[in-house]
Amino acid sequence: MSSRRDAGIPGLIGVLHLPALAGAPGARGLSPSEALARAGLQAVAEAKALAQAGFEGLILENFGDSPFLKGPVGPETVASLAVIAAAVREAVRVPIGINVLRNDGPSALAIAAVTGCDFIRVNVLSGVAATDQGLIEGEAARLARERDRLEAQVSILADAHVKHAQSLSSRDIELAVEELGLRALADGVIVTGATTGRPVDAEALRRAGQAARHHGIPLWIGSGATRETLPGLLEWANGIIVGSAIRKGGRAGAPLDLARLKAFVKDYRAASRRRKPKPAAAAGTRKPGAGKRKKKKSSRRTGAGARS
Repeated sequence: MSSRRDAGIPGLIGVLHLPALAGAPGARGLSPSEALARAGLQAVAEAKALAQAGFEGLILENFGDSPFLKGPVGPETVASLAVIAAAVREAVRVPIGINVLRNDGPSALAIAAVTGCDFIRVNVLSGVAATDQGLIEGEAARLARERDRLEAQVSILADAHVKHAQSLSSRDIELAVEELGLRALADGVIVTGATTGRPVDAEALRRAGQAARHHGIPLWIGSGATRETLPGLLEWANGIIVGSAIRKGGRAGAPLDLARLKAFVKDYRAASRRRKPKPAAAAGTRKPGAGKRKKKKSSRRTGAGARS
């Protein structure tokens, strides 16, 4: 779809689940440099495997840093992610995203901007969510202004009714999609199941998909996608973000399973070819000036993506 290309965000995104970084409980017993080396070597190896298998993009997550902080992470985490992102950027020629868990959008934006990455994921961009880290408030206004200040060509993906949480702003998934795209100025919206690895509720996906299509907001699936469910998911979504299904045992954080990820790419491509064209979005629904910024962004990475 043209909306996905305009946003500069790829359709099939593989997740790099990093082991614990310096400062996190899971890195206890390792020096900061040892934790960095362990995570960096794993990330580069997995990035190469995913790109070679045909994944269109990647996203880095500090997945091993649980229990997560609900707000700003420590400087050692930002430093570690920046070093790893730069190494992955040099290793592969596909678009790369950053997700600083649980919800440190400003750090994700800074890391992406200085390392030449392409997009970020923000779990709670707007509204209020009750999460396992406590209450989290979105800071869309701050993030949008910070992106402008940095003149960063970085797209923002935002979750609607994010997993491991309950929205306190609205139970209406359609309204959540609309407000993220039109008021919080997200470049794309993600829908997920209740927790990591769980599938999106079919009715919620249909409603979110209809709202996204009506307003011209690109939509991604952020959890629970499997080879078997791809055709149904792609009836509504522009793309898929997959982590668990391409790992051994289908378990998040486990090592990559090369057979699984190659089969996933094959089935994704087949489902994409069978997808019926969607009606054009209503005119005048996207934010003013978005097309100009995204067009520049897309052209910057077109050649890189072609070399993957």
